[in-house]
Amino acid sequence: MSTAKTWRYKVGLIQMRSGVDPQANLAAMLAPIDEAKRAGADYVLTPEMTNILALKRDDLFAKIVPEEHDPTLATLREIARKAGIYIHIGSLAIKASPEKAVNRSFLIDRRGDVAARYDKIHMFDVDLAGGESYRESNNYRAGELAIVADLPWGRLGMTVCYDLRFPALYRALAEAGASFVAIPSAFTKQTGEAHWHVLIRARAIENGCFVFAAAQGGRHENGRETFGHSLIVDPWGKVLAEGGTEPCVLIAEIDPAEVAAVRSRIPSLHHGRRFELVEPMAEPTHLHAVREPL
Repeated sequence: MSTAKTWRYKVGLIQMRSGVDPQANLAAMLAPIDEAKRAGADYVLTPEMTNILALKRDDLFAKIVPEEHDPTLATLREIARKAGIYIHIGSLAIKASPEKAVNRSFLIDRRGDVAARYDKIHMFDVDLAGGESYRESNNYRAGELAIVADLPWGRLGMTVCYDLRFPALYRALAEAGASFVAIPSAFTKQTGEAHWHVLIRARAIENGCFVFAAAQGGRHENGRETFGHSLIVDPWGKVLAEGGTEPCVLIAEIDPAEVAAVRSRIPSLHHGRRFELVEPMAEPTHLHAVREPL
């Protein structure tokens, strides 16, 4: 049971442009995390694929390691402890077996402990216009569990990138008490231009929750181009902060009381009804008038 309070807090989002070298990516995020801390952030979120963004399988598996040996996780746990803040690693590529990795999100508390883990459920297996194609499931093992975690200010729902397109997941998180939802991402430029803003705002509006979406942005060293535009959105769908395509830090003050206010104004979480879907009959039934004989 959550013992959350409703005092305000500050959120910091780190927008990155990760490459294929985990050590370089780690070095690149240290100054932005410090900047967010100095700006008063109590909770800092990094994007999906914080430690490496690699398209080629050989490049990926040459650099990633099991969770217990991952230097990014170890370093950010120590930073969270020393700074006394929550650091939410949007996701790391973690070696789960010789053949498969997991796309795993980590919530680190103020003591430097891992408070929650979430493995991305929905794999990005798509074919886009212009020959742009992805098969995340070739290298990654999908998660099976939705996760909510308690923060001092309320419950957090943990998701990653392509999960954004599956609204049932977010409704389940909201029904489990989530007031805030994290959607760290590495959206493609093509899909981001078409859908990023509308999907992020929709998840906030339909569930009456804050959405924190730290993103990868720009052209990466492997040639991939990500959309950027990290977003902090309130429960009414208002954009509180937005990035561009360059690495940056976003800060916004969050009032958890707004969640209850919006949900009382439009209590759609309580109005959902179970219903039965009935298939139409293959051949419609026609009623004919029959003339009685004289």
